[in-house]
Amino acid sequence: MALFHKKMSRQIKQIADDLKRILDEKTDEKVMLFTEEEEMKYLLEQINRTLEERQNISAGFRRSEQNTKRMLSNISHDLKTPLTVIIGYLEMLMMKEGEDKEMLNKVSLKANELKERIDQFFTLAKLEAGDTILTMSKINFNEFCREVIVDFYHILTERDFQVDIIIPDTPVFVYGDREALGRILHNLISNAVRYGGDGHYLGLTLRTEEDFVLVEIIDHGKGIAHSELSHVFDRLYTLEDSRNREIQGNGLGLTIAKNLAERNNGTLTLKSIENQETVFTLKLKQFHY
Repeated sequence: MALFHKKMSRQIKQIADDLKRILDEKTDEKVMLFTEEEEMKYLLEQINRTLEERQNISAGFRRSEQNTKRMLSNISHDLKTPLTVIIGYLEMLMMKEGEDKEMLNKVSLKANELKERIDQFFTLAKLEAGDTILTMSKINFNEFCREVIVDFYHILTERDFQVDIIIPDTPVFVYGDREALGRILHNLISNAVRYGGDGHYLGLTLRTEEDFVLVEIIDHGKGIAHSELSHVFDRLYTLEDSRNREIQGNGLGLTIAKNLAERNNGTLTLKSIENQETVFTLKLKQFHY
């Protein structure tokens, strides 16, 4: 009897270990065990039945999620075309004499804001649906960062920002998609100007760490509350300050940036101390000859 109980205990532990591994790794396996005990066979049958139902539900959910992402991507694309036409007609009207230019300017501004949001939604939908193809190449990241920050020269000057740029003279290379990496940095700098503008400070630091290249975008604005840090990269999540119309965002820019960083085999992380400093760090693998 003691040997029987010991054997049963051993088999139950094996079943539990296999079940834990299958659940942790989310595989489509079944629990396999050779046994002559009818009770154990019945237990295995019910466990595998439960696993199969769970796996079918999971597969159905994945298919549904993928279909939804593709649908959203298609809807975004369908909205972009007529909106672009509307903006074109508005520009033509603004060129005519006798038109109410002030009213047309307001309508044009709102139409362009809507187009920008649809473009971001379309970008994210394509990324999440796996429809975005990246063109990877070797990039001199020193020059790349300088080119990006120049795009913000006028807005930073107009808003009286102190700008600290630390980029080494020694060339640093990464292997990635230029458009995607440019969008990441543009989103991060825009975010710093929008939400950290009250600090009137922007820092961009490029450095290497072992086999990695790190770019830090720094602002000295209000910062982000600890309770919000884990949600900043969530889709459509906006900070409390976004209720202010002057700095309103749509909650997609940082989600897109993080997604693009991962597609370039990198990471995007955030550290923030309220009313002191906020730092977004893009980390990429360094490209060696």
